[in-house]
Formats: sequence, structure tokens, C-alpha cells
Amino acid sequence: MLKRLFEERLGDEGLGRQQRRMATLVVVLATLLAVLDLGIVNIALPSLASSLGVEESQAVWVATTYQLVCAASLLSFAALSRLVGQWRVFTCGLVIYSLGALGAALAPDLELLLVWRVVQGLGGAAILSLGPSLYRNIFPRRLLGRAIGLNAMVVAFGLASGPTLGGVVLTLGNWPWVFALNVPVGLVAIGLAWRVLPYEQLRHGGFDWLGALLSVLVMGGLVLTMERLGHGGHYLLVSGLGVLSLLSMAVFVWWQRRTSTPLVPLSLFEAPRFASASIVTVLAFTAQGAAFIALPFLYQGVMGVSPLDAALFFTPWPLALLVSGAVAGRLADKRDPALLVAGGLGLFLCGMVGLGWLSTTGSAVYLLIPSLLCGLGYGFFQAPNNREIMGSAPLALSANASGVLASLRTFGQCLGSALVALVMALPFGNVTLALWLAAVLALLALLASVLRLSQPVQLTAT
Repeated sequence: MLKRLFEERLGDEGLGRQQRRMATLVVVLATLLAVLDLGIVNIALPSLASSLGVEESQAVWVATTYQLVCAASLLSFAALSRLVGQWRVFTCGLVIYSLGALGAALAPDLELLLVWRVVQGLGGAAILSLGPSLYRNIFPRRLLGRAIGLNAMVVAFGLASGPTLGGVVLTLGNWPWVFALNVPVGLVAIGLAWRVLPYEQLRHGGFDWLGALLSVLVMGGLVLTMERLGHGGHYLLVSGLGVLSLLSMAVFVWWQRRTSTPLVPLSLFEAPRFASASIVTVLAFTAQGAAFIALPFLYQGVMGVSPLDAALFFTPWPLALLVSGAVAGRLADKRDPALLVAGGLGLFLCGMVGLGWLSTTGSAVYLLIPSLLCGLGYGFFQAPNNREIMGSAPLALSANASGVLASLRTFGQCLGSALVALVMALPFGNVTLALWLAAVLALLALLASVLRLSQPVQLTAT
């Protein structure tokens, strides 16, 4: 896959071979930094709480703050990049993220740590909102599927391997190293980004400040609602946040239809395959997010394996995803992406059913095959589905489409996490029930993807 990504042909758009290699390295490094954060930080929360002398419920905000700020800012950074340039926003995002990581590593107390996590969240949003869009400027259209497949692999691998890497870091050092290790990698990426990322033609016009404010209320409110719902927030608080989010969403849609410089051009969703791929994204990432939260509880809490063994049992998922994601990215340029998505989600559903069915056996060994199926299926789903979202959007709106994709992914992960916490809090709730819920969500994603097969392919956006 990588060799074909960097071959040159006469008439290719995008960058030359050497600059293409370096620009890809920058985007991969930056994306890994922003995506790995949550998995690594989550595993460090207990030791962080003990070291700072705070309750674990308070330490959870170290993870939540990053996720909340990141989700709330994604659409704004994507729209801003059309005015000032994607390379500027992306590079500044790397600077902000690295600065936040350094501050977090040196923070002496929880309050200052949360301030630096806000800074990191802003940087992470600038990075994640533009990754897929940058690939459209780096690679020729004939290689877009492979490029988007690479990005999907990096995101999915980062999400899946974060807990394992976090465990290794904590074994060798203490919690500040979880943040400090980001700094040298970030500095390397910043230096390269300034030199090799492509410039693009800027769009003249104003910035939708009201739309940006409303998007913060919508995405931030939804994520916070899910977080409080999953952690037993007072029903009045949860209800109020939910109502505020829905009202903000209604006003946001109304305003986007009226303004001449919308933050998110709603014309994107007029393309049937863009709209349906967006729905599938939310459902599939909700299922994956639920599984990623439930499985550690199953391995350690129910089956009694050590954290290191739990990480090893989880390994087949990201490894299988790397293999299938590479194959799917190549096929997405030649076959109907919807067909690949449906096949991938079928495998993912089989894996989720296997996890739910075998979760009562008492042995983690029996879960290796279902985990492998989940990884294979998710790799075949994610790359073609992302290819469809980006390929269905006009090139001029690729930054907006990239921001929408990142927002949908983040919301799905938050929703999956909250649903597991909610199920576990029920009198009859347990890990097995949470896994079966994830399987139902995978089934809904599969059904939505099958319905998409009847829609015309849209891969020639300009």
C-alpha cells in the first residue's frame, strides 16, 4: 500500500514523490498524537489521581476536558482553514497541542492540569479536523482511497492501541510521561509541517462566528450530556444539557441555511452517499466505542486477568485492523465503497456477536477470534466509508467534510462510552449486556450500509 501511495505518473495532481512522503509523515505523526491521547490518558487516571491527591471522579475530567474541547472546536477549525489555509491551521494546531502537552506534564495540581488540557484539546481539534482534507491536496485523486485508508488505519490503530501504549509508559515511568512524550514528537512534526505541507488557494469571505458559537454549544453540549449521563449526573443537569444541545442544533441548522458563509455548508448532506455514510459513521463508532470501554471491564473485572494480559488479549483487534485497512484502502479506489463497507460491517457484527456470546465463558482465550473478526471488519468498513465521505464532497469543501467526519467520529465514541456506563449502572446491567448493545448498534450500521448500495456512486467530486 505505501509503495503505491508514493508512485508518480504523468499528469498527477498533488505533491511530488519526496514531498508527498514527508507530508504524509507529518499528518500521520500529528494524527497519532491527537488520537492516542485519550486511550493513554484513560489508563493513567488512577495513578494520576493518587499522585495529585484527588478523587478518581475528579481525575476523569483530565480525559473529559480534552474530549469536550476537541469535539466542540472541530467544525470551527475546519471552516477557519478555508480562510487562512489548511497548512497554517494544522501547523498551529501542532504547536498548540505540543505546548499543552508540555504544560500538562509540568502541572503541579489538577486545576492547572485541566487548563493545559483545554489547550491540548484546541490543538487536537485543529489536527483532527484537517487530516483527511490534507490528503486530498497531497495525493492525486487516483490514490485518494489509499490515502484515506491510511488515515483511517492511523486513527483506528491509535484508538485501539492507546491503552496498551499507556500501560507500557506507566510501567516504565509515572503519569507526567504520558504527556511529556508528546513534546519531542510534536516538535519534529512541527518542523516538517512548516516545510512540506502543501499550500492551497484561499477562499475570500467572512468567518461564521455565530455558527462557530452554536457548533460549540451543540457538540460540547452533546458530549457533556453523554458524559454526565454515563457517570450518574443529576437528571435535571443531564436534561438541561440535552435540551440546550438540541435547541442549539435547531438554531444552528436554521442559521446555516440563512448565512452566506456557513460554518458547515448543508449542501454536503444533499449528496445521498455523504449523508448515509455519515449515519453509518456514528452508528459504527458508537458500537466500537462501547466495545472499547466494555472489554477492559470484562477482561480484568470479570475474567480476572492482569492489565498487561488484558492488553495482550486486546492486541488482535488493532493488528487485524492494520491488515484489513491496508487492503480496503486499495480496493476503495476500484470497487464500490458501499459494498466494502457492508462486507466489513458484516464481519464486525459477527465479531461483536461472538464477544457477547462468549463473554460468559470465563476464559479470555475464547474471545481472541471474535476480537480478530472485529478488527478485520472494522478495517474494511472505515477506510472505504471515509473515502466515500471525502470523495462525495467537492474539493473546495473538503476541509468542511473532514471536520464533519471528525465530529461524527468523536460523537460516536462519546455516545458508546456513555451507553456502556449507563448499562453498567442499571440494576440488571453487566458487561455482557453492554457488548450485546454494541452488537445491536453494529447491526443498525450494517442495515444502513446495505440501504446505501442502491444509491449511485459519487466519487467524482471536483
